[in-house]
Amino acid sequence: MAKTKITVNNNGSLIIDGDFQIVDKNGNTYDLGGRDKVSLCRCGKSANKPFCDGSHRGHFEHEAEAFDLPPKP
Repeated sequence: MAKTKITVNNNGSLIIDGDFQIVDKNGNTYDLGGRDKVSLCRCGKSANKPFCDGSHRGHFEHEAEAFDLPPKP
């Protein structure tokens, strides 16, 4: 089984790559058409939510740099 990798893009989407499934709030699985890599919207502007359609270009700013979360309480 391939390890799932999520990449946070600067000024854009989340790329999910590997072995995964995406479900809606009711637990229904999205049919990904055989894809093992998809982009998820972070800006809220996509007409194809939860998937990215590129609508964020010029309307969303975020420098994606990793940091450590504090320990769980």
